[in-house]
Amino acid sequence: MLRARWGVTEADPSVRFGERAALLRSGRDKENAVADDAQPLLYTRGLVKSFKKRTVVRDVCIELQAGEIVGLLGPNGAGKTTTFGMVVGLLRPDSGQIFFLGKNVTRLPMYKRARAGMAYLSQDPSVFRQLTVRQNLMAILQYQKMTHAERRRRADVLLEEMNIAHLAGSPAYTLSGGERRRTEIARALVTDPKIFLLDEPFAGIDPIAVADLQETVAALKRKGIGVLITDHNVRDTLEIIDRAYILSEGQVIVSGSPKDIAGDPLARKIFLGEKFRMDFEDIAQP
Repeated sequence: MLRARWGVTEADPSVRFGERAALLRSGRDKENAVADDAQPLLYTRGLVKSFKKRTVVRDVCIELQAGEIVGLLGPNGAGKTTTFGMVVGLLRPDSGQIFFLGKNVTRLPMYKRARAGMAYLSQDPSVFRQLTVRQNLMAILQYQKMTHAERRRRADVLLEEMNIAHLAGSPAYTLSGGERRRTEIARALVTDPKIFLLDEPFAGIDPIAVADLQETVAALKRKGIGVLITDHNVRDTLEIIDRAYILSEGQVIVSGSPKDIAGDPLARKIFLGEKFRMDFEDIAQP
């Protein structure tokens, strides 16, 4: 866990946010100096964002490797949504940088980030409601340099991978929340993205659909795709991620594995609550 690894120990849970964030950054800088060859798929450096003279994100640094699922979590108003928006390209940082596949994409518009391999799924439904599930995929596939037969074969593969082949002829407006999410992911996979940015993927779906979607996200990991998730459903997110960053007052205050996060005194005080419990032994690795 970053706290113990970089000098913030169990004995000093009262360290101020700014001091803790500085320790996290200094430790990360030291690690980068000796591990430049292990460059992350996506990383940010010193992101800052203010609205009407109020700073909502302060010097945020996060990293994501290929084939890794990372959560961006925190209480309401912590700055996680703003940070996520800057990574996606919906917002431009006041200062700081965003790197993807080794290139600085800080000033790239959203569509160019998508072309580079960054897939974004918003919280709001994005399917074409009047089209069938297959037609939703074909609407994107028509822009790929393929023959019609190749497009249909590619659609068939994605429908099978996302376990929605039986829904191929169903209009999108008839889909459940989980089915819609899998359709959106299948459609995004058309362009062979290197990373998925999932905004509130577990919102508005029932427990069975949550489990299905967790397996879908795990399948992305197995394909070597990096996944960054921000969601208010903490348990559902902790069950599937490899690591998490906890933000509070615009800063990363804790970072580590789900088990580390759940046992961290500051994370429990600021975000999870003292009564929070999870049995990690029963959670299968994605």
